[in-house]
Amino acid sequence: MNTGNALISVSGIDAEIIYKTIKHIHISVYPPDGRVRVAVPHRIDDEAVRLAIIQRLPWIRKQQLRLRSTLRQSERRMVSGETHYVWGERYLLDVSRTGRHRIELDQRTLWLIAPPSADSAARLRLLERWYRKQLLDALPNLIDKWQAIIGEQAASVEVRRMKTKWGSCTPDKRTIRLNLDLATKCPRCLEYVLVHELIHLKERAHSARFHAMLDKYLPDWRQRRDMLNAVPLKHEKWAH
Repeated sequence: MNTGNALISVSGIDAEIIYKTIKHIHISVYPPDGRVRVAVPHRIDDEAVRLAIIQRLPWIRKQQLRLRSTLRQSERRMVSGETHYVWGERYLLDVSRTGRHRIELDQRTLWLIAPPSADSAARLRLLERWYRKQLLDALPNLIDKWQAIIGEQAASVEVRRMKTKWGSCTPDKRTIRLNLDLATKCPRCLEYVLVHELIHLKERAHSARFHAMLDKYLPDWRQRRDMLNAVPLKHEKWAH
């Protein structure tokens, strides 16, 4: 039985191999620079792993290219003059006003109002709580609409901080998770991600059937996906 971790190089792709108690090989490509990690069942030998990587080489290289070309904002210091996005619109942050914790939008200014003692971390927490509320306020009507159209019911729809995905779904538990940063994107992007994950309750894989349902329910989903990726992503700190 294979145990522990290993490194393997296939056609110029360096991959980290992690042996797990799972049934199938699973290949992931992680930001920010496209590192490859392969989760492998203990019973699978090295040749089978190499073959799996070779079969997915076009997909791996496409994901690496996408990640390496993705624009990211510089690290947010939560000071006046920074750019922040709300529902796809660009705002300039202004922290010059003090008072009880709240956020106000005024034309193209995002006013973050906090006590004088608030540091950058406290300001960021306030902004993230506000983003979360924006999403939680927007979701109920969307969930009701699309559950009725698609004919599937989620047991729960959660908002979380997510580094690598806009959304995820666990069909067995019928749970959907949405990225907190969707509050920075156009509302049509939130709708696209929600529909995408609801369809996974019908079809787990990104198969031809899955994409046929996306085409049926949301014919402009490709444009929405492109919009989702057009605005720079926020700065993240990554463990190496």
